Amino acid sequence: MYPFPSYETLRELIQLARREDLGDRGDVTGKLLVSDETIGVGTLNQKQVGVVCGLPIVEMICRTYDERLRVEQIPGFHFDIIEGRFSDARTTPLVRIRGPMRSLLAAERVILNFIQHMSGVATLTNRFVRRIDGTGAKIYDTRKTVPGFRSLDKYAVLCGGGQNHRVGLYDALLVKDNHLAAVQVKQLATILSQVVKRSRDEDASREIEIEVEDLEQLKEVLKVDGIDIILLDNMDCPRMQLAVEMRNQAGKKGKVALEASGGVTIETVRSIASTGVERIAVGAITHSAGALDISLEVEVQ
Repeated sequence: MYPFPSYETLRELIQLARREDLGDRGDVTGKLLVSDETIGVGTLNQKQVGVVCGLPIVEMICRTYDERLRVEQIPGFHFDIIEGRFSDARTTPLVRIRGPMRSLLAAERVILNFIQHMSGVATLTNRFVRRIDGTGAKIYDTRKTVPGFRSLDKYAVLCGGGQNHRVGLYDALLVKDNHLAAVQVKQLATILSQVVKRSRDEDASREIEIEVEDLEQLKEVLKVDGIDIILLDNMDCPRMQLAVEMRNQAGKKGKVALEASGGVTIETVRSIASTGVERIAVGAITHSAGALDISLEVEVQ
């Protein structure tokens, strides 16, 4: 359904989460209260309206804690059906985990930390996506992610119906205002034409995006060929509408996408989408998403 990161990609992050929780002594409470022979069954339940996301990581975490922990699908709730699905049911069972109770209890919090966070990102993304339905614009994420969680946050955005921007500094060219701090507006077209050529010579398929802060800069940037996206930084809606008109009049509609960025909220996103921009970058979907309420109900077998 979606390209979930591999265990090899996530192994270090999961082991870090395990080490910071268990320390050198392990679960001292579980050791004192739970017999090593006790077998438990835990059921993950979604208890809040939203999009569940991250179920494949449950098996990865269980494998890291104890290979005897087995993840079981609940009849009628196959992974491919519930992963990335919006649910407004009061309680939605997700998966079961069966195995040694001590290991199950030790892994509980880490499992929930991952899946609640990812589901929160997917749910908030989905709210933004639904808010602009029918406008033709798309919601994009940013690099504003929890350190170590970028691949998971990017996956969660896809689950919520959003789109991925560049993964990092290495996979796309994004020229921002700080890069051009010493460049005068009248020099922009010349400087950027050189930058675009050098980038295309290095990697012809590399995406190229240029940030502008006002319409004067936009006018100059539109003179440059080879740009894929122009980022409109912190512009209000009237100026974004003018930017769309300028792009279209320059004959670059369908060739150069316009991306709105800066201070986008759930209240303003539809107005922004209605200006005609194709892309809306929303940092909040990853850096400000709250955890979705998901619980692990455990019982002795």
